[in-house]
Amino acid sequence: METHVKVLGILHVAMSAIGILFAIVMLVVFGGVVGLVGASGDADARVAIPIIGISGMAVVAVTFALSIPGLAIGIGLFRFRPWARVWGIVLSIFDLIWVPFGTIVGIYGLFVLFSKDTERLFTVPPPTAV
Repeated sequence: METHVKVLGILHVAMSAIGILFAIVMLVVFGGVVGLVGASGDADARVAIPIIGISGMAVVAVTFALSIPGLAIGIGLFRFRPWARVWGIVLSIFDLIWVPFGTIVGIYGLFVLFSKDTERLFTVPPPTAV
């Protein structure tokens, strides 16, 4: 089961990296659109530029904010941190929404993280007396 947990951690890191890359691409796209609208010389552009800018930054901020926890949880799963199992379960539940890839990763994550063998991997052994 150790291999499955590491694979799940890598999948979460990869999905988060894709989300961060998407946020960067959207930042460039919305910036380009604002530049094109501003260069048009249209009088209505003064109204449209702030709306496009604010909505673009909202999309970028939300995408970035949703990607960062997956990156941290993926690294925690790969290193078998006890907190990562609990947060990995929460993230896997949220992944179910993102059809089709997130759904596959979410189902796989729930299967792996609810396993009894996985639970034993994440328990912290009691300190030994010297």
